[in-house]
Amino acid sequence: MAQEVVAVVPEHVDGPRSNHFARTAMAVLVLLCGLTLLIGFVNKDRCTGPSFDQWGRSQPDYEERNKRDVCYSDIQHLWIGRDVDRHVFPYVHGNINAKGTLIGGSVEYPVLTGLLIWAGAIFTDTDAGFLLFSALLMAPFGLATAWLLGKLSRWRALLWAIGPPLVLYAFHNWDLPVVLCAVAAVYVVHRGWGKAGADRPLVRRAVVSSVLLGIGFAFKIYPALFVLPLMLYVLTGGPGGRELPAGKRYDWSGMARVALAPIITVVLANLPFAIFGYEGWKASFEFQGQRKVDITTNSIWYWGMRPFMADDTMQSLVSVLSPVCMALSFVLACWIGWRRFKHEGTYPWIPVSAAMLCGFLLLHKVHSPQYTLWLVPMFVLLRIPLGWAFAYFAADLAMGIGIFRWYYAIEFGQPAGIYDGFSAQAVVIGVWGRAALLVALFYVFLRARDTVTEGDEEPPVVEQHPVLEAGRPI
Repeated sequence: MAQEVVAVVPEHVDGPRSNHFARTAMAVLVLLCGLTLLIGFVNKDRCTGPSFDQWGRSQPDYEERNKRDVCYSDIQHLWIGRDVDRHVFPYVHGNINAKGTLIGGSVEYPVLTGLLIWAGAIFTDTDAGFLLFSALLMAPFGLATAWLLGKLSRWRALLWAIGPPLVLYAFHNWDLPVVLCAVAAVYVVHRGWGKAGADRPLVRRAVVSSVLLGIGFAFKIYPALFVLPLMLYVLTGGPGGRELPAGKRYDWSGMARVALAPIITVVLANLPFAIFGYEGWKASFEFQGQRKVDITTNSIWYWGMRPFMADDTMQSLVSVLSPVCMALSFVLACWIGWRRFKHEGTYPWIPVSAAMLCGFLLLHKVHSPQYTLWLVPMFVLLRIPLGWAFAYFAADLAMGIGIFRWYYAIEFGQPAGIYDGFSAQAVVIGVWGRAALLVALFYVFLRARDTVTEGDEEPPVVEQHPVLEAGRPI
């Protein structure tokens, strides 16, 4: 009797157990992120109270404490000076005066951040309440970012969830919503809408992603950088060019849709403010345009040029050099990405986006400490040695602590020279350490593989045994 040959299909007996473990791991990740956010809030809350003056400003000695104790936050600081404490709706009645000071409800941020600032102040009359309600508004964005990064990159998301930057900067400014927009844009392209059963699903996902990047632009500017790499990713048909239209070498129409979507999004977000409060809306852009490179900007331009030239000369040069050098860095990143596409067949839009962000952080005239939150997801999404992340965290920690201790020394009569103590030297380490790492990371990111596209790759072809057919005995 001929022996039957049976195709054994392995049963995934561990499937439910594996899914349960994955859900538990995600819950733990989000819980850890929540604890980190709580620690971050407690750190900033040290600057509030215990008493308040007639304007709701914390007393006593707020200006001294926030630098000496390294608990400063822009949130608490801007309670006074932008009519936030008066609950004035942003932009509509605002302007900028001859001294460059914003008045009447205008703030120096894009419109969605302005709305977030206004919403955080509605139910309070003190800077402590403003910090608390702002933290409550923003914490879900930080938790959602942790969840999305966990879904995309698994354990590497711990760099976000328990990293020092989240403690230092989660509630330093209003950056958690914009980080979520950037991460969600990546998630949508690789895990989101339109993966199956749709015509040209990549274009559909990329359009939704670019809308999210446009929303991010309306919170803070930087997600707009990622639109160009995403356009090139769609132009070349995504992974291996598999989603190109039939018979086409490039998807020009898909790229155009990806370019148009964020433009429409940004216009729709800004149009009501431009119509009903044009001067106040325009004032936020004028404020940023007039901002000088000074001791508060923490950029290489101030530290690299100030010792060698007069202030007016430095300001004039930086106003030209900074945007030109940034644009060149963006072009270089996209070009290197294109060369990689020619070699590998897939345009590396996430590595290129990360490199462009490095160029922005390095070469913009302002490098605020909380911008580190923008970079952390790139350490998660790209397969680079963790030593790079730890080195950047160390340089950033020196900056995040040293800068405020240095301001305290300058303002309150302590030794403040470069060689007069820890704080000034920590700032030097922070400025130039971050700068050197950003230069290196520009190239490290461009060479890196990402952690999110495994599911987008073609599955390997497994050749069946000739005597097996559909798992039935022959």
